[in-house]
This record gives sequence, C-alpha cells and structure tokens, in this order.
Amino acid sequence: MANKNGENLSEAGSEAGARGSNQTGLRVYNERLILSLIRNQGSAAKAEIARLTGLSAQTASVIMRQLEQDGLIERGDPVRGKVGQPSIPMRLAANGAFFFGLKIGRRSADLILVNFLGDVIDRVHLTYAYPEPDQTISFVVDAVARITKGLDRTLVDRIAGMGISMPGYLWEWADHVGAPAEKMVGWRTRDIREEIAALFAFPVFLQNDASCACGAEHVFGGQDYPSEFLYFYVGHFIGGGVVLNRTLFTGPTGNAGALGPMSIPHNGSLSQLVDLASLSGLEAMIRQAGGDPSGLWEDAENWSVPHEIMDAWLEEAARSMTYAIAASCSVIDFELVVIDGWLPRDAVKDLVSRIAHKMPLVDWAGLVRPELRTGVIGPDARSLGAASLPLSQKFLTVAGAL
Repeated sequence: MANKNGENLSEAGSEAGARGSNQTGLRVYNERLILSLIRNQGSAAKAEIARLTGLSAQTASVIMRQLEQDGLIERGDPVRGKVGQPSIPMRLAANGAFFFGLKIGRRSADLILVNFLGDVIDRVHLTYAYPEPDQTISFVVDAVARITKGLDRTLVDRIAGMGISMPGYLWEWADHVGAPAEKMVGWRTRDIREEIAALFAFPVFLQNDASCACGAEHVFGGQDYPSEFLYFYVGHFIGGGVVLNRTLFTGPTGNAGALGPMSIPHNGSLSQLVDLASLSGLEAMIRQAGGDPSGLWEDAENWSVPHEIMDAWLEEAARSMTYAIAASCSVIDFELVVIDGWLPRDAVKDLVSRIAHKMPLVDWAGLVRPELRTGVIGPDARSLGAASLPLSQKFLTVAGAL
C-alpha cells in the first residue's frame, strides 16, 4: 500500500518494499515497521533500520529510542568493525509484551502465554470428549488465573491481548465427534470471543484454527519462506492456510485455505480430504482394533499406536494429501508446501517423506511441482498462532505479515 505522498508502505523485511515515512502522523506505523523489521531480521543497528525503511537517520533513532524506553527493544552486544565506533544491534525484548493463545479443539483445549519472542512461558491443557461453550469459558478463566498468579505484577501489566483459535462451524460436526447435537448448538448461537473479551481488560481476537496454525509458522517459524506458500495442519480434522505476498490470506469469511472439504479420488469415487487424512480416521482405526485412542489427545509426542495401524493411516493420508497439493497448485503456483500437525515429530517427517515419494505419481503437466517442508512449530501451532493475533494487530505493520 502507499501513504498519502505515494511512498511505498509494503511489508517489512524486504529492502525494496519496507518503507517508512518521516511524517509525524505516521509515527505509529513507523514504530510497527521497525518492530516488524527487527522481528524479521533478528536484530539490526539503527543505521541499518534507517536504510531498510527509508526513514531519516534522525527519525529512526528517535523512534528506536522510544521503543527502547517502552521496553519493547533492547541493545545487543556491540559489533566492532575495523574503523569507527562499534555498531550496536537492537533486538526485541523478550519481556516487552505477552500474549495469551487459546486453542479450542474438538478433543482438547490449550491456553498458553507467550512472550514477545514467541517463547511459551506457561500452559494449561484440558482434554474432553467434545467441547462445550460454558466449559470452555470456565477453563479460560481458571487457566488465566493460574498462569498470571505466578507472574510478577509488572509482567501481568504487559499482557497485550488474547487470540482464540477454533474450528469454523464447530456445531456442524457433532456427529463426527460423537457429541449430542444439543450440546454443540451453543457454538452457533453464542459469540465466544465476545463473552471471553467481556471478562478481561485486554483485547480478544478470533480466527479459524488452521489459519492460526499457518500464522504461527509464518510469524514464528524462523525459516526463509517464499512470498507464497500453502500450509497443511493435521489435527482431529485436517485444515490449512494460505500465505500470499508474505501475508496470511484468510478471505472474506476467514475460511480461506479450508482444505478439508476438498474432493479426493478414493476407491473409484470421491471423498473429502477430511475423511482421509485427519486424526479422526486414526482414532476410528484404533477403536476398530479394540484400542483406546484417548492418549492421542493427551500428548502429541508420546503416542502408543500399533505400527500396522499407524502405517496404514500414514499411507492413506499421504496419498490423499498428494492429490490435494496438486489440485491446490493448479489454482496458485505455490513454490512451497509446509506440513505440520498434532503428531509426533517423527510421524510428521514420515508423512512428508511419503508425500514426496508419491508426488511423481501425479500428473504435473502444466504445473510447477512445489518444495515440501516439515513445519517447525509442531503441536503448539494452533495456540501459538492464536497468540500471534494480538501481536500482529498491535505490533506488526500488517496483521499476519512479515
């Protein structure tokens, strides 16, 4: 986008794109621009910030001095060159701000507190047969009280907001999660974000859970991503997210990247991806074999699933996701596909490896085959992505952009 003088104000992190303005009226934007740039770079000296943003050295210096006084950035170790004064890089201050991330899932809920760097400071976990609104609100109240009780008052005052990650149209999936319809209808008639926001002084935001997971990978992943990539998150139901022009794209209804309903060839007909590559399928397979799948939702890393069941599920998930990747790349020529989920790390790597082996079996004529990567965030992606919502809204130039 451009300011009223026509200066380019696109996302931070690109020498050609991240431009600030020396006008006083855009001070808040410039502060966010500098914070976004430092987050993307890791650290940067004042002269480097001025060069990358197009701000005058004086303007950049004044803003960074204020950000330092506000406790949002801090000085790193001096870097000494051959001549002149040492350069002092500035970095984000870990305790500059804190954010709650709430994940409301179909089998479990998590509330985490993260610092300005995205480090998880504390967490509370709850498992259940299915989610209910009243139960969720009680969980949030109790979990916030438990977490903040152990914090110094000065740090509590730096909590800047809460993000909520939850599936869209949760009430429509009562049969799939084995819940009585009357227990789930409240998700349609009640505004959970508004009810939680009324309980706290900080702002509360809400986003689709798979988009949140994608946002976590985008904001906190720390990898060199292309400007466009596709993201899959394998949870109780599989979902996804889309990043376009380095910005999380959620569409007019917030449901962009909803990969679960995509039609996939299966046994001579079509099935939805959600029925072929979701952990609900693995859960059902364990039950059919006479096992107890509840352990899947207690801890994403320490599973005890018979090898033959896990192998069969991974094989079908890989096959169906390969088709979904090809179909998605026929709409947008994604350079990269990132895959993550509520799975042990070794299982995610195995899934990505199986997809890579199946990619040549798909007809890619007229399409560009994308690179595959394993996500780096892991099971916390949805709750960490939720925490990134208030961070983006208050401290980044464009929500969801780097």
